[in-house]
Amino acid sequence: MAESEPTEHIDAIGLLCPEPVMLLHAAVRRLNPGEELTLRATDPSTRRDITHFCQFLGHDLLLSEQQGEQFFFHIRKAVS
Repeated sequence: MAESEPTEHIDAIGLLCPEPVMLLHAAVRRLNPGEELTLRATDPSTRRDITHFCQFLGHDLLLSEQQGEQFFFHIRKAVS
């Protein structure tokens, strides 16, 4: 797990695409640059979608791992 403490936690368990990414997008808007959040999901497409979201918008995907049937992400908002 990354060393810094996330500002926000998103529970997208049971939600299907595009809902986890929509929740992530809304949460990132609330964060200040450099702040972090975590997201848990069960939809396998989140692995691809969250990675692309971070790459496209310049956010740091600090951790992406599967824990059983759940997917866990730790993201830092781009500093600009």
